[in-house]
Amino acid sequence: MTTFTALTHVQGRQAAEALAEACEDLDPEPVGTGVFEIEDGSDRWEVGVYFTERPDEIALALLAAVHGANPFAVSELPEVDWVAHVRRELTPVRAGRFFVHGSHDADKVPEGVEALWIEAAMAFGTGHHDTTKGCLEALDRLAVQGFQPHRIVDIGCGTAVLAMAAARLWPVTVLASDIDAVAVDTAAANVIANGLDGRVICLEAAGFGHQMLEDNAPYDLVLANILKQPLIDLAPQMVQMVAPNGQIILSGILTTQADEVAEVYGAQGFSLDRRDDLGDWSALTLARRS
Repeated sequence: MTTFTALTHVQGRQAAEALAEACEDLDPEPVGTGVFEIEDGSDRWEVGVYFTERPDEIALALLAAVHGANPFAVSELPEVDWVAHVRRELTPVRAGRFFVHGSHDADKVPEGVEALWIEAAMAFGTGHHDTTKGCLEALDRLAVQGFQPHRIVDIGCGTAVLAMAAARLWPVTVLASDIDAVAVDTAAANVIANGLDGRVICLEAAGFGHQMLEDNAPYDLVLANILKQPLIDLAPQMVQMVAPNGQIILSGILTTQADEVAEVYGAQGFSLDRRDDLGDWSALTLARRS
């Protein structure tokens, strides 16, 4: 099936979301729209619109002008099995005791590791991104230090790689939530594939907005590998959901954003235990002190 994409940039999340919503009324109708923050601190957002027939470029130009966006760049994509392509390109990742791999590398798992089988799919978190790797290394370090959490939750779980890693480290049931239904389905399939059915429970929720998440609070360990602004928005809730002396691992943060996030959480009573920078990204380990 031929696919067409139309991409543009606009200043501010509100403008980007308004433009994406307006694009849904185009004829021919798009099969999907997406809004993504450009992670360079500029508050610029990318709006992507996807079609199975060539879009009306005049209508797109008018919408871009009305919403103060750059002109749309329209492209025709070749028919490619992107999941198969990504599977070929991804190599196993070692992060602390964890070895993250796809089925094509199952014969490469070394002795003495905690192997996590994650296939390329429509959800974030294969272990290859520095944010995920940083969180896995932080989890491993907490276990080495003797930390013993009894209640664990992974907010914005994506493929559930972090939730599954935590379940391998500690004999507890881990909750994993994501706002995206596709991610939740992917996470649930990964949990079964890794033999952790019943040990990791996957839920669709925005933040802590689910009755099971509320009922199981307070948590000794919270994992949140999302983005800067959602992490900042979660901070007031986080202090209500984390037990005294509980730990949180935050990522999805550029190194240029880490100080701001740490400061926001510091104002809520969390102290920074460690910051790990991998490439352009940071992982923060914090503890609730009050």
